[in-house]
Amino acid sequence: MESSLVETVDLATNSLDFSFLTLFLRADWVVKSVIIILILASVWSWTVIVSKLIRIKKINFISAEFEELFWSGNSLEDLYDTLQEGSEDPKVNVFCAGMEEWKKSKKKLKINNQATINSLKERMTRSMNSCFSREIESVEKNLTFLATAGSTAPFVGLFGTVWGIMNSFQSIAIAQNTNLAVVAPGIAEALFATALGLFVAIPSVVAFNKISSDINKVSLSIEDFMNEFTTIFFRQLEQA
Repeated sequence: MESSLVETVDLATNSLDFSFLTLFLRADWVVKSVIIILILASVWSWTVIVSKLIRIKKINFISAEFEELFWSGNSLEDLYDTLQEGSEDPKVNVFCAGMEEWKKSKKKLKINNQATINSLKERMTRSMNSCFSREIESVEKNLTFLATAGSTAPFVGLFGTVWGIMNSFQSIAIAQNTNLAVVAPGIAEALFATALGLFVAIPSVVAFNKISSDINKVSLSIEDFMNEFTTIFFRQLEQA
């Protein structure tokens, strides 16, 4: 008798489909909503991750080319004439912002005393800082989504799990049967939500830390360049 019951339970369990699609279709609307939200969050997270990694790699490549030109010994004005604002390299845009301020001041002011030079230096620094802030803000755009997804996705998945387990207990109470064939589907649906939440959260947290570190390196590199550019430019100006 006991052997017959075990075989019946095994057959019933094996006849159930536990594929991801079936688990989704079999879930109730609350768990389905949680799964859809997590899938959309995962797609957007990976979109942000890939786009940021590609952009940072491109910035580093273009920046290396620009620094090679900058340190080649050519005139800063000649270098400015060969560049255009709106480049994908923040350093180029910061350099162009500083030189643009110099071009405007050169037309209006006579650079013949220290007070005028100090005033020009202040305006150029302010212009470059404004450009620097815009560039970093552009690079960091949508990055906070990764932090949000990393911190909230497990709890969203956990909510789906709790809700699914509640439904499983209701099914057990209604069927008055604790066989695995009755309990397993609901628990599987519930755990699927938790697994999906972790699938969203883990890559988001890892990528957020990695990309934040890379952006910080880019930011420090731009700040160093701004200081070097300012020093070289005004040294040349004072010697002219």
